[in-house]
Formats: sequence, C-alpha cells, structure tokens
Amino acid sequence: MRAIWTGAIGFGLVNIPVKIYSATQSSSLDLDMLDRKDKSNIKYKRVNEKTGKEVAWENIVKGYMLKDKYVVLEDADFEDASPEKNKMINLRSFVKLEEIDSIYFDTPYYLEPQKGGEKAYQLLLKGLEKSKTAGLGSFVMRNIENLVIIKPYQNMLLLNKLRFEEEIRSAEELKIPGASKIKKEEMDMALQLIKQHSHSFDISGYKNEYTRDLLKIIKQKEKGKRATIRKMTVENTKAADLLAQLKASLA
Repeated sequence: MRAIWTGAIGFGLVNIPVKIYSATQSSSLDLDMLDRKDKSNIKYKRVNEKTGKEVAWENIVKGYMLKDKYVVLEDADFEDASPEKNKMINLRSFVKLEEIDSIYFDTPYYLEPQKGGEKAYQLLLKGLEKSKTAGLGSFVMRNIENLVIIKPYQNMLLLNKLRFEEEIRSAEELKIPGASKIKKEEMDMALQLIKQHSHSFDISGYKNEYTRDLLKIIKQKEKGKRATIRKMTVENTKAADLLAQLKASLA
C-alpha cells in the first residue's frame, strides 16, 4: 500500500509521527466508456472554454470566483491557509463512540507509526482502549479540511473521517408520515419476525452479489451466449394486507 498522507497526531504535547493509508477499496467492476460503433475507448480532454484547445496539466491552476472575477490560488496559498493542519492531526477532545450518530461517519483510513513514534502510538492506542473513547480532531488532506475521530481497531489505530454538521442536508422537505395506528397483533408479529431473524453481526456473510452476477453476464457475452434476464416485479404491501403478509412471513 502507498501512504496518502504523512504527518503527526497531536496528543497533548506528544506528537506521534504517522502515515495514512486507505482502508477500503471498491468491489465494483471497473467499466470503460466505449464508442458503440467500433468499441474505441472514450477519452476526456481538458480544454479551454474560449479557444476549445487542450490545456496541458502544468498550465492548469485552481481559482475561486469572487465578485465576478477569478482569484487564482497557488500551492503556497493552500499551505498558508492552515499550516498546522496540513501536517498535524490535533486531537481536541475524547468522546464516546456511541455518542456519534452514524449519519456523520464517512471514509476509514489505517494509521501506521513512523520510525521513532512506535511507543507513543502504542500509548495512544492502549489509552483509547482502556478509556473506551475515540480522539476527535481535524486536519487538512488534499486541500480539504477533514473532521476525524481516531479509534482502536484490531490492535492498531483507525482514522475515520466525519461529515461536518453543515454537510448534513435537512429532511424537512420529505413527506414522512405521522404516527399510524398499529394494531397489537401487527406489532406482536413484527417483533416476532425481527426476533426470528436476529443474529450476531457477521460482515463476512455479505458479498457484493451484484458485481459477481454482472461478471457472470460479461463472461457469457464474451462466449457469445445470451444471459438469462430475470424479471422481478415488486408489489408494495397495502395497509389492509399488512397482517396477512406478516403471517406469511412468519410461516
């Protein structure tokens, strides 16, 4: 694996040099865009809006529209914005994981100690384990500030990006129904159905079945065979049929 960020964790006055690695990878198929006529690969070009000519990477800069005019930003400007956050993950506080709503969780990353930081890394890891807390802080990666928690995970430290409160959209526009009158028999059966299918969480039992099935179709088409199309119609359960469907589910 290749590190995507190098810096340090600020733990009080202790600095722990670390490297960040992506903890996840896509399980989807890598599909290319082709011209239907001759199956040629479709390529994208970065072109000047005015001239229509392609622009070389070294001539591309980033800019922000301010008062109808672009302000161009150089690499030094990004570094100057928050120099300490470009190289330091400062843990501001320690929180209980169960206090963080799951809607805020984003991408996970592995943390590896750099040379000389092994003991301090272990100290933070064991401290979080014993206190049953996670460190909350922020840092800048790829010119974007990230709110993060650092928590123990399988004898190592895991960094989990969190969404800022301002990034969560309001649900006020959704038409969520009010409380419906649920019959006791319906609730009893719903609870019985939940209990019947309750198990300890085991992620290993779940695979990306869609990708697997899609790959089967690709291999069939490569051999000149036509894939069998399974048609499925979803019938929504009406309120009047709810009790009958619950009984059938339990049966």
